[in-house]
Amino acid sequence: MAFSEELIKLKEQVLKESQPMFAHVDAIAEANTLKVLDAMRACQVGESHFNTTSGYAYSDIGRMKLDELYARVFGAERALVRTQFVSGTHTLATVLFGILRPGDKLVSLTGAPYDTMQTVIGYSTESKGSLKEFGIKYDELDMKNGRVDIQGIAAKITEDTKMVLIQRSRGYSLREPLSIDDIEKICAEVHRVKKDCVCFVDNCYGEFVDIREPVQVGADIMAGSLIKNPGGGIALTGGYVAGRDELVELASYRLTSPGMGDELGASLANNRMLFQGLFMAPHVVAQAIKGAIFAAGMFSSMGYKTLPLPTDTRGDIIQAVQLNSPEKLVAFCGGIQKYSPVDSFAAPEPWDMPGYEDQVIMAAGTFVQGASIELSADGPMRPPYNVYMQGGITFEHAVIGIMGAAQAIADVSKKHS
Repeated sequence: MAFSEELIKLKEQVLKESQPMFAHVDAIAEANTLKVLDAMRACQVGESHFNTTSGYAYSDIGRMKLDELYARVFGAERALVRTQFVSGTHTLATVLFGILRPGDKLVSLTGAPYDTMQTVIGYSTESKGSLKEFGIKYDELDMKNGRVDIQGIAAKITEDTKMVLIQRSRGYSLREPLSIDDIEKICAEVHRVKKDCVCFVDNCYGEFVDIREPVQVGADIMAGSLIKNPGGGIALTGGYVAGRDELVELASYRLTSPGMGDELGASLANNRMLFQGLFMAPHVVAQAIKGAIFAAGMFSSMGYKTLPLPTDTRGDIIQAVQLNSPEKLVAFCGGIQKYSPVDSFAAPEPWDMPGYEDQVIMAAGTFVQGASIELSADGPMRPPYNVYMQGGITFEHAVIGIMGAAQAIADVSKKHS
């Protein structure tokens, strides 16, 4: 057998205990599917919007319809959806550089941002072309017991604070992800202190986890990656920005050039994948969350610290497990990779990944390179050796991959016992 009898019995127990949480996830997926479907009907999405274009692509009806659709789904005034965004970090950086000007101040309200965003900002990690080099000031509010310090916000927002950054997901930390209710309270407090301060939410890994999105509860603008939640596992690349009209317009000028904005940009890839990916996204996100709940149950039962716990309310699709051993971190990623549909024969190794201070190990046997809505796992090679697992286009694959990771770290434990 691929897995020990002990792990198989544990799997059955965890699946049985998880049924109430699974039912809740399914209800959210159904509500979000209806929301997306209603938006596609209202926007009158048709086959003509799937065609490719070239050159400047003025009047690209598919591109314009996709912007309209995302805005409606997310409850935003305007959206910018482009395959020209190369990653989530690029999309976020486009918003920051599009809106902020020399002398403005950016304040992160969720502590130190994700590793790659720190190179964009340029304060804790020096980098050429950063916000710091452009004279944009920066400050951050430490989190309090793993949560945003609402009472501390007022002291951090000064006259020159143009924008606050709110990172919904945990990054490489063990803090709780933000719920939509959390984001609503944060934005309300920011706007109470300074009405014109821009609340910018890094929404990566959070789309369709709840029935509401950040711009529907007070955020001014948000951004994310299409090879995470909203791409539904079939978008080949890209990112999106959604929010207030004038703010999205500023971001579009940074993506292309002032005066051109979202008026051009060829759809070189078939837009069908972006439309269909968004349609599938609520279901695919539900599959990933079920996998995360199952993983939390398995590894908690095996004695490891997990965040979230199996019964916790989810704010994103990520499941963190504290392994306390570099060997187990490597083994975990190896177990996920072994049961991947692509490159299953590869053995993940730590490497110097661009934008990270520590070596990072990553299991990503995905159809789309780096697509973390597909089952994947990664973590920095530093104590306490946390692994961050996310994705799973099908729940069945998530279960098998998680069993592979559990067996791999169980084997390491036996070897060193």
